[in-house]
Amino acid sequence: MEILEKVEKIREKTGVSYEEAKNALEASNGDILDAIVLLENQGKISKPEMQVYTTGRQDSSEEFKEAAKEDKKNSEKKHNGVIKSFISWCGKMIKKGCENFFIISKDGDHIGTIPVLVLVLLLLCAFWVVVPLMIVGLFFGFRYSFQGEITKAVDVNTACEKAAEACETVKNEFTKKSE
Repeated sequence: MEILEKVEKIREKTGVSYEEAKNALEASNGDILDAIVLLENQGKISKPEMQVYTTGRQDSSEEFKEAAKEDKKNSEKKHNGVIKSFISWCGKMIKKGCENFFIISKDGDHIGTIPVLVLVLLLLCAFWVVVPLMIVGLFFGFRYSFQGEITKAVDVNTACEKAAEACETVKNEFTKKSE
């Protein structure tokens, strides 16, 4: 490409005079891009503004702000609904835990009754102590059962009786072998 063509190209792209385009081209050793950058740096042409390209619809800033506010409101409502549902569920579980009881007995005598909520809390806080104590208790003749609405939904007492019978069987076999 000739110098005249390059000068014309710079003029078309930038709108500067022939003389300014020629001087910039000479200062940049014939490179058109460097000449345009030089003109920008000299302040003879304005730098292009950043343009954002998107594949979506362009909203005006007000519409965008309104849409953002609406999204935020919907998000807050959704989070509030989830939190309220969780708190409601926790309340129901606490109520059920207080209405149902864990019963401890030995040789048919009632030894103690604790709410299921207390049992659950003990299992959560001291699992490695409570469970072994309950198992050892089975070998010493303690029996466990549940009372309340929980027994209507699931037959937990049958499982407790089977566990007690299994411990009794193991204990009997152990005592027979030691004799």
